[in-house]
Amino acid sequence: MANTSLLKLEDDDNIAAASKRLGMSRREFLQFCATMSATLGLPQGAEAAMATAVAAKKRPSVIWLHFQECTGCTESLLRAEHPTLEKLILDVISLDYHETLFAAAGHQAEDARKKAMAENKGKYVLVVEGAIPTRDGGIYCKVGGKTAIELTKECAADAAAVIAIGSCASWGGMPSTDPNPTGASGVAPVLGKPVVTIPGCPPNPYNFLSAVVHFLTFGALPAVDHLGRPKFAYSRLVHENCERRAHFDAGRFAMEFGDEGHRKGYCLYKLGCKGPETYANCPTILFGDAGGGTWPVGCGHPCIGCTEQGVGFAKPIHMVAKMKNIEPPLGYPRIVEEKGTGATLGAAAVLAAVAGLAAGAGTIVARNLGLSHRAEELERLEQTGKNPAPATTSGEKAGV
Repeated sequence: MANTSLLKLEDDDNIAAASKRLGMSRREFLQFCATMSATLGLPQGAEAAMATAVAAKKRPSVIWLHFQECTGCTESLLRAEHPTLEKLILDVISLDYHETLFAAAGHQAEDARKKAMAENKGKYVLVVEGAIPTRDGGIYCKVGGKTAIELTKECAADAAAVIAIGSCASWGGMPSTDPNPTGASGVAPVLGKPVVTIPGCPPNPYNFLSAVVHFLTFGALPAVDHLGRPKFAYSRLVHENCERRAHFDAGRFAMEFGDEGHRKGYCLYKLGCKGPETYANCPTILFGDAGGGTWPVGCGHPCIGCTEQGVGFAKPIHMVAKMKNIEPPLGYPRIVEEKGTGATLGAAAVLAAVAGLAAGAGTIVARNLGLSHRAEELERLEQTGKNPAPATTSGEKAGV
């Protein structure tokens, strides 16, 4: 059934202009908006509002600061393909300050930041990548003669919204691990107020993009959980949608890297996988678009819990890898849905995904639905006595 909300926009001149500006066909542009809506778990009709906003509204100005980090969050953004980086920063948002991507340097770069802040006062989005050192007055990280603390407070003062991207900016990440000599901290404690956090090491670029498109469309950032994470991306356990989930429920575990179970795609829990305690949408949205995308568990490596405060870096993977004789706690969720933080959002996401698929919403939604088919396939093969195909990439499993 076609999505009538999108069909009504077929002859809209603004949509045609936006499609041309983004270098997409009209259909591809509407698919992009439907995909963002489905990813956010919004009800049917929201995709039309998004298409109108992207096409007609002024692009939101973005000020992007770098502090204690490895630039992995930016590297993740560089690999976005729907849309590609140049279309994202030139046609969807206005990236007015970003040290890594700037051609300018020194005074020119700082002048560009100040100009963008003045011209978009109260309207720009501040994005912080990296932890903020707080010990000894914050002297361990300075840009343009100002400490990270000073820059963050200065830029946040007139921002319409503040986003902490990556685990380092969200709550300190790797720089804050013991002994934390610089007093590395996340953004919220420095500002003394909640901010939207998009954790991950690195986070998926489409989670950031979806949050910004939501802001452009509705004038507010999406709903968040108690840690400031957008619920559309961080309300469900990695474990729930993992393609190895059927093996977990059947008690089939890889015991060593490269053993028979590992090659067959068995569950990685006993190799230290933290999926049962990590909230993220990695197994559904995947990383990288080439070849259908993949994610760490799809490549045969346990989830390290990088989106969870006190899990990803507080308990390094090598410290919990010796778990051969440890049985999973009984409280871990089974295949039957249990009531929890993701139940309501999950229902909305399914409805939006169905609406998005009807409009040809694209690969992200298709992956979400494909993973459940893989779990059913694993169970069917086990019952017939056939070995499941060895794990390669998540994209192949989902049929993308």
